[in-house]
Amino acid sequence: MRTPPGGTPDAAGFAGRHRRRRHRTTVPDPHAVTRPDLVLRDFQPDPAAIDTRWCGDITYIATDEGWLYPATVIDIASRRVVGWATADHLRTELVADALTTACRTRRPTGPVIFHSDRGCQYTSRELATLATDFGIRLSVGRTGQCWDNALAESFFSTLKNELGDSQPWPSRAAAHTAIFEWIESWYNLHRLHSSLGYRSPAEYETALAA
Repeated sequence: MRTPPGGTPDAAGFAGRHRRRRHRTTVPDPHAVTRPDLVLRDFQPDPAAIDTRWCGDITYIATDEGWLYPATVIDIASRRVVGWATADHLRTELVADALTTACRTRRPTGPVIFHSDRGCQYTSRELATLATDFGIRLSVGRTGQCWDNALAESFFSTLKNELGDSQPWPSRAAAHTAIFEWIESWYNLHRLHSSLGYRSPAEYETALAA
């Protein structure tokens, strides 16, 4: 059998399962421009607020080739993942790619707030310039307060739980493909949310459009 990371098999071939050591992705920039929290922990769905408030975050997925870092952009009103990207690094271009995908896919007609934590990628000048180009207002929570970005945190917890996070993926490409299929073929289209009246994000948005 394949031994889980950190586990040592006994004589019967069984191994204890240990929680993988936490990998830090949020590193505040002490020189970053101060930005306000425009969400204030209000992550309730709002039928009138599609494409007006988004949130995002970065997490990490273990592979035999090293870490893969997914970044997401989620519509707070419908829970839909409207943009995402993966990379083998934590540079600003990772979150910039996810935000660019969201803007080009959704093409919002009005102003949008994009909420995140205070990681250096989200408070960088590069992301601020991109946000201005797309008409996005950047919002950040407080340092070390996971509840200030609870929806994004909850999404990644669900992703890791449903994809399985006990053993590394064989490659970054395999992990990327699994994430793509989970988001685009399952989560957005079919995964039911009690907060949406037990509808999927796609069903919720379709009902609103109708």
